[in-house]
Parts: sequence; structure tokens; C-alpha cells
Amino acid sequence: MNCMIIGIAGGTGSGKSTFTNRLKEQFKNDVAVIYHDNYYRRQDEVPFEERKKMNYDHPDSLETDLMLKHLRMLKEGKAVDCPVYDYSLHNRSDQTIHIEPKKIILAEGILLLADKRIQDLLDIKIYVEADADERILRRIVRDVKERGRDLDNIVEQYLTTVKPMHYLYVEPTRAIADIVINSGMNNVAFDVVQSKIRLMLNPQES
Repeated sequence: MNCMIIGIAGGTGSGKSTFTNRLKEQFKNDVAVIYHDNYYRRQDEVPFEERKKMNYDHPDSLETDLMLKHLRMLKEGKAVDCPVYDYSLHNRSDQTIHIEPKKIILAEGILLLADKRIQDLLDIKIYVEADADERILRRIVRDVKERGRDLDNIVEQYLTTVKPMHYLYVEPTRAIADIVINSGMNNVAFDVVQSKIRLMLNPQES
């Protein structure tokens, strides 16, 4: 299947999801979205209190091999059932999300560009960045409201794993991005990517 895979990466709270959601809203059923976050490894054998303290910002915490397999299947025109991660349990749930192949695949994740095999699959690599203070504030609001986390846990996790891993694994991927934007609401970048998608969907307009 002839399709375009667009990777959207960047630090926690940078605006990745905002940018992804804008594209998803613009093109509706013409795009499929696959989230790297859903590929955190299953940890049924690890007690909950220990799972809370684990480093989820290291590449090894993710089953990237499975995501890579699913991206290749989508590119070949095959549907996939991707896992679902439950943030309140710090573990993969028993649910799956059925994703049909589309001409446009949006792949989003903090560590998406940290894997060379994923990089090679992407037609467009986007890195969204924001000041560290903005990112932590957005993360606190999101984790409290959407993921049922308590403030002490969020702060401890940020200082012990999120922040150091960002500088070690996430920020270096900025250099390999095709497009670097300073906000998920950057309209110029959105228009550029939107135009590329429209050409893919309607090549006769080129």
C-alpha cells in the first residue's frame, strides 16, 4: 500500500498530541494514529508499588519491536490490533485498538525518533519542543486530571527519570528531525505538513 508515515516526537508536554490531534481532526478518516506510549511493556509480575517507581522514559521500557512490526504491516496494507496502556495501573491493559491501514499514518511518541529502524520508516520526522517549565506544568495538569496521579509521584518521577532521560535520549533526536516546531499550535508548520498530506491524498492536484 502506498502510504506516508509521519512521526511526531518531542519531550513530555511539548505539544505533540496537540499537533497530532489537529492533523487527525483536519483529515478525519483519511489518517490512522498509532501511539508509541501504548507499547510500554506488560509487567504483570511486577507489584504495583514497584511499577510506580520504574523508569518509563528509557527506550527499553517500550516494546518498540512490536510497534515497528505494526507500522510495517500498516504500510503493507494490513490492519493491526495495537496494545493499550493503562496509566493508572502502570501496566498494559487487556484491551487492544484495531487500526485499519490508511494512506496517512501518524506515529507519535516521546522516544519515537530514538530508534533507527523507526526513523527509516518515517517519511516525515517532526520534533515538537517547548521550554522545560512549560512541559512540566503541562505534565502535572495532564497526569492529575487524566491519569489519576498524585503530585508527589509526578514530581518524583519527573526529577528522577523524566528530566535526565529527556536530555539523554529525547532532546538528541531533535537533530534528525525534518521539521522542528516550537508549539503544537504552530500554524506555519501545520500548513506545511497539511499540504504534504493533501498531495499524498490527492496527487492529481500537484
